[in-house]
Amino acid sequence: MKKIFSLLIALVLVVSVVAGCARNEQKTEITDPVDMINPDRTEENDQSEEYEPVDIRLGGLKGPTTMGLVKLLDESENGNSANRYEFTLGGSADELTPKLLKGELDILAAPANLASILYNNSDGAVEVIGINALGVVYIAEKGETVSSLADLAGKTIYATGKGSTPEYALGYLLSQNGMELGTDVTVEWKSEPTEVVALMAEQENAIAMLPQPYVTVASTQIDGLRIAVDLTKEWEDLDNGSDFITAALIVRREFAENHPEAVAKFLEEYAASADFVNENPSEAAQLIEKYDIVKAAIAEKAIPYCNIVCITGEEMKTTLSGYLEILATQNPKAVGENLPGADFYWVNEK
Repeated sequence: MKKIFSLLIALVLVVSVVAGCARNEQKTEITDPVDMINPDRTEENDQSEEYEPVDIRLGGLKGPTTMGLVKLLDESENGNSANRYEFTLGGSADELTPKLLKGELDILAAPANLASILYNNSDGAVEVIGINALGVVYIAEKGETVSSLADLAGKTIYATGKGSTPEYALGYLLSQNGMELGTDVTVEWKSEPTEVVALMAEQENAIAMLPQPYVTVASTQIDGLRIAVDLTKEWEDLDNGSDFITAALIVRREFAENHPEAVAKFLEEYAASADFVNENPSEAAQLIEKYDIVKAAIAEKAIPYCNIVCITGEEMKTTLSGYLEILATQNPKAVGENLPGADFYWVNEK
């Protein structure tokens, strides 16, 4: 009888302990603070929300302005990008800027000073989100007489870009070296780079100012042609707080305000694309030809001279504002008469 009684007592204790554990487990589940907010949560809900892709309509021009985008475009085409990109290629800025202002494009890769002009002419309807190419303009010579800007004194050069960035940049750099454009250095302006290349082929000791990839094109057609002066390096040597900038990434303000995370994701993907192009010129050249920007053989040789970059945030704001200030001193029309306000520069605060 005593044994039976002892067994009953032990059984009661075990049941009590099990019941207590069950009550404790039940209590823990109910009082978990996350469960109290969302009692139906799952392991999937515990994880941070996945990024929702956004459709972005991109525009770019043939040449270095767009070459850095090609890996991003290829990733998008293969379904491997964070956003979905639709790309429009233009032969000139005049083809694409109306599309941006009309809302038919969301982001445009175009000349950096054009971003300022569009800002001024659209009541601030655009912002700049990044710099994607530094200077691509070079002094090329068929001979051995020029090794610095000072050596241009008294000479005549052929060039394209009158009334635009190449003219203003050359004028500024010459002034910083004690010379005046049109007085100490004569320029014969041509409308197309192909005209310049043809003239250089005909003449001995010809000198020209050309952008990439036309310098590379010329070097394949003219024996003895060489890069004599890198205008980007000349600008850097001045140490004036800015850079010689070719192209910028311009976004419609409305799009940036509605999709700030998508803009940030685009910049991440563009940065990776630019790195790929710089580090893998042979593979990148095939993509550059695929998207009808430049022939692969030319692109591969030109990439090291195209200064493809991805500069964003405060660094972008500092160097671009300094560059635009310099252009404005050369000709206010180069920036749209007025320097853009602080709201011109898109800086992701996250």
